[in-house]
Amino acid sequence: MLFFARWKTWLINAVCALGILLSLPAFLPREQIGLPSWFPWRHVNLGLDLRGGSYLLLEVDMQAVIRDRLTNLRDSVVVKLRGTDIRYSAPTVRGQTVTLQLRDPAQSAEAVRLLRDLAQPVQTGALGGTVPDLDVSAAPDGIVTMALSEVALRDKATKTIEQSMEIVRRRLDPDGIKELQIARQGNARILVQQPGIDDLESSKRLLGTTAKMTFHLLDQTVDCSSGRGPPGVNCLPSGDSRDTQRVYPVRVRVEVDGANLTDARAGNNSQNGEWVVNFTFDTIGAKRFADITRVNVGQPFAVVLDNKVITAPNIREPITGGRGQISGNFSAASANELAVLLRAGALPAPLSIVEERTVGPDLGADAIRAGFISILVGAGLVLVFIVWSYGLFGVFACVGLVANLALTLAILNTLEATLTLPGMAGVLLTLGLSVDANILINERIREEVKLGKTPFAAMEAGFKRAFSTIVDSNLTTLIKMMLLYVFGSGPVRGFAVTITFGIITSMFTATVVVRWLMVTWLRWRKRTALPV
Repeated sequence: MLFFARWKTWLINAVCALGILLSLPAFLPREQIGLPSWFPWRHVNLGLDLRGGSYLLLEVDMQAVIRDRLTNLRDSVVVKLRGTDIRYSAPTVRGQTVTLQLRDPAQSAEAVRLLRDLAQPVQTGALGGTVPDLDVSAAPDGIVTMALSEVALRDKATKTIEQSMEIVRRRLDPDGIKELQIARQGNARILVQQPGIDDLESSKRLLGTTAKMTFHLLDQTVDCSSGRGPPGVNCLPSGDSRDTQRVYPVRVRVEVDGANLTDARAGNNSQNGEWVVNFTFDTIGAKRFADITRVNVGQPFAVVLDNKVITAPNIREPITGGRGQISGNFSAASANELAVLLRAGALPAPLSIVEERTVGPDLGADAIRAGFISILVGAGLVLVFIVWSYGLFGVFACVGLVANLALTLAILNTLEATLTLPGMAGVLLTLGLSVDANILINERIREEVKLGKTPFAAMEAGFKRAFSTIVDSNLTTLIKMMLLYVFGSGPVRGFAVTITFGIITSMFTATVVVRWLMVTWLRWRKRTALPV
């Protein structure tokens, strides 16, 4: 353990130098360093409690979710009873029920039996039990009623909130590097906190768009000048800012659903240089898209986003590769915004902003100052203690602590992680954990010296016997941090991330960097006694 090849020495020095260099963005601007423009200059982002940011309280329109389920149920009733001898009036949606009047009340039992097949199973507990989401009943006068059960309503609300929270996270943090705080409040509200965001307009645009995209054929025989189309055709306005007065006769039937998209990226049209959005379908969507374009060559094919026609080009040839392109007078910003929306997926229900406010950074400045002072004081006391206890070897341990702090900041800067007050506490705690490893090593060396071993033998035995203890203690702490990260949220996860990186770097600095310093000093001075 006391022999270091030349390449290992160079590697240790290179890692420490790179760590110090990558940690500088946390303290100094690029101009003061004089580094080339190609060198990555990333730094940590301050959290909401340090830097301020935005606060949004969103409400999910649960009635829209219920209406969609009942509307689909009404259409399913027509399909289910088609081909049977049951005669009935058109089903209607009333409140949270779908009703239909049978012309022959004697067919009520048969109608109820068929319509119960439209129910969807709802899980009632963790053990996997299910119940139907519909209560189907018939009155003596032949009125059949289908109502959503209370269990179904609760299940639908829970799933809608969870799905909305995940889509909000993907829209506001597509790369997963921001420390958003997203939490459910009450039955239908979502709290979103974004650190470092002062302008809420872009976030509100992203969250205010449902982003439900579908592909439809146009019915060119329909005239939409009156604003309304015949059954089976909707007259939808244009979403192109250059042609806002145009109305398209769009068939109601959805040929391809945007839910089958796997990717969407902004790009430039190779022919005219305009900004477009390139998209890719999954296997099911690619097959459906190929079948539709193969049968309808020469026909207009509309891309509809939130009931507005973005574009309706003619199908020139079958598109069999599962890839397509959306054009529509996009700018670079609007193309990227649409790509983010499509990648994140459509919201299951519209979101409305109940409350919005901006959190100022004034308190954050005080917190940063207090946190910085506490880190300096804590680190200073640790350094004084370690030097007083172990002399020169304590100085080597202090060098390892500085390297540990630099490597931890370098990792946080490179990942552009978000630093909160708990994260700053994690940095201070990391220094303490790193000192524990050095104390274990020095105490073991001291014990070996008392047993009369030579300096090299004492140092060899000290590192070897302390290593397993260091690994065990750090491994248990890593497991705890993993649990905090998995089950925690917001600042708790930031604390876990900081401690995790600190433990990993402390293992390197305590068992490699400090050991290299001690061995180099011992070989250089050739001492017969160790300064412990």
